[in-house]
Amino acid sequence: MTTPNIIRIGHGIFYVTDLERSRQFYVDLLGLNVLHESPGALYLRGVEDREWTLKLELAPQAGIKHLAYRVATPADLDALVALAEAEGLPYRWESEQDRPRLLRMQDPFGVPVAFYAESQKYPWLLQSYHLHRGPGLQRIDHINVMSPQVEATLRWYMDRLAFRLSEYTEDDEGRIWAAWIQRRGGVHDLALTNGAGPRLHHFAYWMPDAMSILRACDILAGAKETDAIERGPGRHGISNAFFLYLRDPDGHRIELYTSDYITVDPDFEPIRWHLNDPRRQTLWGAKTPKSWFQEGSRMEAFEGGWVVPQEPALQGLPQHVI
Repeated sequence: MTTPNIIRIGHGIFYVTDLERSRQFYVDLLGLNVLHESPGALYLRGVEDREWTLKLELAPQAGIKHLAYRVATPADLDALVALAEAEGLPYRWESEQDRPRLLRMQDPFGVPVAFYAESQKYPWLLQSYHLHRGPGLQRIDHINVMSPQVEATLRWYMDRLAFRLSEYTEDDEGRIWAAWIQRRGGVHDLALTNGAGPRLHHFAYWMPDAMSILRACDILAGAKETDAIERGPGRHGISNAFFLYLRDPDGHRIELYTSDYITVDPDFEPIRWHLNDPRRQTLWGAKTPKSWFQEGSRMEAFEGGWVVPQEPALQGLPQHVI
């Protein structure tokens, strides 16, 4: 069976309950750029994105419609269909704005995923500084999915979709509690962290530098929206990244992220963290709120409704997700 060539994380589609409130958060405060707009949806991108990377879709209830990856060629979509048929995974063809052929699937663990090869490209706004607003969200970076079966999910994405391991958290018995895997040469396109799920833990945008993340804090403070700040700013041990976690009006978690490292060097080896090492979460030792460990966005089931989260197989040890 041919292994599909996945390039990178491509986009997410969030169901939101009040499009104007979401616009105020993502566009007016964070400065994401509106690429397309319809009465029930906003298509947003960072200044380096050449396509939309986040769709906000009006719905009666908040949740995640799907998380999508860009593949290299249409033949890779055919390879994904062959994989779905071989493993009995549900799939169907859909279309989205600027993506005429979108393969919607559900992975073996209940995560709604989509794949596309063709997408309308637009000039980037990276050097159109006169159009920049907010703290400067630059490009889509990664997603983090809470999973009750981290190791099984990790093995499937590595074996079937050729994801590569960057970092992982392991206990004394050799059980993996969290993993960071990638396709494009950064630290991760996808993080898998132990928890009730599947649920989306967060959706991350790359920032140009740490000062831009501090500016996001100042903007939220000036707008009297500090309740949106859930955790940070700080520096992760895992990934070495400078971070800030925010909650949008529907509770979806957004990470602003910068200063990690590349993994394309042939001498790179996956980095192991012990589960009891507190530096993996926050290198500086700051405490993390319980909401960050316990809450996430529910995911749409393939046939409609919501995927019912399952409790994690690994329990009883310290909180572990970064």
